[in-house]
Amino acid sequence: MNLMMLLEMAANGFGDRTAIGPHQGGLTYQQLFQAAGGAADRLRKAQVQRVSMVGISSQALPVALFGSAWAGLPFAPLNYRLTVPELRYLAAEVAPSVTVCDPDTQATIADLDGVQTVLQDDFFSEWAAASTPENDWNTDPDNIAILLFTSGTTGTPKAAVLRHKHLVSYIISSVEFMGAAEDEATLISVPPYHVAGIAAILSAVYSGRRIVQLPNFDAAEWVYLVRTQNVTHAMVVPTMLARITDILEKDGAGLPSLRALSYGGGKMPATVIARALDLLPETGFVNAYGLTETSSSVAILGPEEHREAHSSADPTVRARLGSAGKPLPSIEVDIRDEEGKPLPAGQSGEIWVRGEQVSGEYLGRNSRVTSEGWFPTNDGGSVDAHGYLYVDGRIDDIIVRGGENISPGEIEDVLLAHPSVADAAAIGVPDEQWGEAVAAVVVPSSDHTVDIAELQDFVKAQMRSSRTPDLIHVRHELPYNETGKLLRRVLRDELADSRKRSS
Repeated sequence: MNLMMLLEMAANGFGDRTAIGPHQGGLTYQQLFQAAGGAADRLRKAQVQRVSMVGISSQALPVALFGSAWAGLPFAPLNYRLTVPELRYLAAEVAPSVTVCDPDTQATIADLDGVQTVLQDDFFSEWAAASTPENDWNTDPDNIAILLFTSGTTGTPKAAVLRHKHLVSYIISSVEFMGAAEDEATLISVPPYHVAGIAAILSAVYSGRRIVQLPNFDAAEWVYLVRTQNVTHAMVVPTMLARITDILEKDGAGLPSLRALSYGGGKMPATVIARALDLLPETGFVNAYGLTETSSSVAILGPEEHREAHSSADPTVRARLGSAGKPLPSIEVDIRDEEGKPLPAGQSGEIWVRGEQVSGEYLGRNSRVTSEGWFPTNDGGSVDAHGYLYVDGRIDDIIVRGGENISPGEIEDVLLAHPSVADAAAIGVPDEQWGEAVAAVVVPSSDHTVDIAELQDFVKAQMRSSRTPDLIHVRHELPYNETGKLLRRVLRDELADSRKRSS
């Protein structure tokens, strides 16, 4: 098992299809295979232990990904949006390495011990143009394929280890080989250091779909590319979809080529997905829940389930629009209590997952996978009687008020149901009496003004008084990282400081 197996099958099965393009001239699958071989030859001669990349998506990305696999070296795409000290720290962590980068990054990290830099343009035009070696990649499934660093929003980033067996298992169990028609194209707009970006490349290669890259997300450019490149498949995070629907509502032109749109990476507001379903009635929507440590998705809510839930008058069925769907056939999901004991349907606890694609391992640290193969995700959630998974969010984000555990997601769902609220976040802030008080930050809807007292009464009417926010702040926008994760810690720190100053 090696990622190169996927590309070799593609090159043999449909080598003349366009793999990447037409930007920068494009590459066929056979050309991508040859470029990966040339890069592998140069990477081996560099005598390093890893390959890293710092930069936006380009044709160099898939060449570096598969070239690393061919050379038998772990590939570690790094977050190019980090501060200089943070980037230097990660670059040093993966050394000795070859780092593919732009001129500014080269100037920032070239002095680090064990770091050999090569510019993206040179890597693609010179390294990838070298002679292609024999098909001699190592097929040991336990070799490390990818190192992906966590976002670092709650401490020092750690590198999740994804071995070839994890990624290949995910692809062959969720994607049909050569299943794409020749006219299909996928638009990749998530960054290369996110597992969804890696999984999207691998899925496109195995299915035979053309890859269209959007290096920096812009909603207008995203819509333009879908329309002009006849994009049939795409993946977005919730904040992206909200901006895309704003454009579609204004121009009314739709996206006639778009057959499938998946989303994940954060909680999707019910109003956003409902609006998208109305605007794109011919598009199949998929909610995908997964983690870096699970090689991408472990549960999905499919197109038919979206439409059924959206049109249903049954509250139980309609609620499924807020679920993560059901586990993939190759995945087992359990909900467990604090002692690791399974809980019955309907009860909330920690989400545990098991399957061949699950890694749960971090570089230089012990694996979190149990002896029975279960990985505790640190996500809270529940599974209903029909097998639908509901994700509450990170367990660390649970608000503990007077000994009562309160899920921020429950409060956010109620806040978002109010017409004056476009986005919302609920968090716990220190409180002398209750341990934590419930706080909320909301973003007003267009042409609306938020009445805080009215909003508190609205929540109280639908939930217990203990879950009504004690304080509500209004902001123009909430802080998200580039992969759609709400930065609750930023809000928590800001509100805690504000609460101290006012007391």
